[in-house]
Amino acid sequence: MQKVKIGLIQMALKTGTDLAPEAIRDAMNEAHLPYIEKAAAAGVQVLCFQEVFNQPYFCPSQDKKWYAAAEKVPDGPTCRMMQELAAKHRMVIVVPIYEETVTGIYYNTAAVFDADGSYLGKYHKTHIPQVAGFWEKYFFKPGKSDWPVFDTAYGKIGVYICYDRHFPEGWRALALNGAEIIFNPSATVAGLSQYLWELEQPASAAANGCFIAAINRVGSEAPWNIGEFYGSSYIANPRGQIEAQASDKEDELLIHEVDLAMVREVRNTWQFFRDRRPETYARLTDGE
Repeated sequence: MQKVKIGLIQMALKTGTDLAPEAIRDAMNEAHLPYIEKAAAAGVQVLCFQEVFNQPYFCPSQDKKWYAAAEKVPDGPTCRMMQELAAKHRMVIVVPIYEETVTGIYYNTAAVFDADGSYLGKYHKTHIPQVAGFWEKYFFKPGKSDWPVFDTAYGKIGVYICYDRHFPEGWRALALNGAEIIFNPSATVAGLSQYLWELEQPASAAANGCFIAAINRVGSEAPWNIGEFYGSSYIANPRGQIEAQASDKEDELLIHEVDLAMVREVRNTWQFFRDRRPETYARLTDGE
């Protein structure tokens, strides 16, 4: 299959953060349902949500309340619901979610369900920031997923999550493992790094000859108010061009069809993989 229709959903938080995580989860899952139905009606084949899509971005706090937001993958309530929807709509669904693997061990995770509803596996966010406003190491154990690529009904996809995008090595590893489309669900606010939003990921798409789909939430979230999540979700092609982009303020389903034939075309033109010299790059992996 060469042509693939992608859907990206960006959304603001629909409740107050004073509610229990389970209540927020249920409200956010419910809010996504009309967009999922709309995507299905439009023929979307691969759908992805934003980072930890059914909770606030709670990392400005260090409040253990939010550990209760974690679910099992793939057997928790959200994954079970998405698994059913994937099968119903013959749609691949990438589900970015807060996961508890065993008691007290938590990951920032993306689960992938194929178009028949089968669970293909998951990716754990690899790079975890720990700076003011982004106390992620309090909530997330760093992942070591070995750069999985999921061979779906509609193409080979990979996942990289939010802060991961600042590290070019993971994009390259996913592409070398066969990814044609890489999804980057994020929770990113305006300010210091906003100009990088439309710089790093298109550049990585060009460097690796693949499509990159970047998803960011919208709005602000009290009581933390660390800034405005600026949406602007988009799809960049293997030439590094942004082919489609959502608004910066509104809940939105971005739908765009990509041509996977461009992956081969661009890689055969630039030959970046042929001309790599990994034997000279030991400094990249020799520690401090």
